[in-house]
Amino acid sequence: MTQAAELRELHDEELENRLAEANQELFNLRFQHVTGQLDNYARLSEVRREVARVNTLLREREIAAAEAAEAEAAGGHVAPPTPEAQDAEKSKRRARVLASRRRAEAEQADKEPTDG
Repeated sequence: MTQAAELRELHDEELENRLAEANQELFNLRFQHVTGQLDNYARLSEVRREVARVNTLLREREIAAAEAAEAEAAGGHVAPPTPEAQDAEKSKRRARVLASRRRAEAEQADKEPTDG
């Protein structure tokens, strides 16, 4: 299993190669699963996580490059977000958390046996 710290040391080209290899392995594992030949079901999760890690790192680098280009275009200065924008982001985050909790509670209530 590849850790994110190890992946961060790789160049973009190597990460893209890793991503292609992991996607191919994931395809093969899914194929084995469907045909009943898969011995290690945990490997499916491991490979999915590796794909997610690599995609996350590639996206982080893409965002960092865009921010650097934006900073360069702005003369080396990027304005920090306004307090209103920060408050709006906090409100959105809070709403997502509350919605997630409500869904989890509803699922839990559905699983509990009813006396009746």
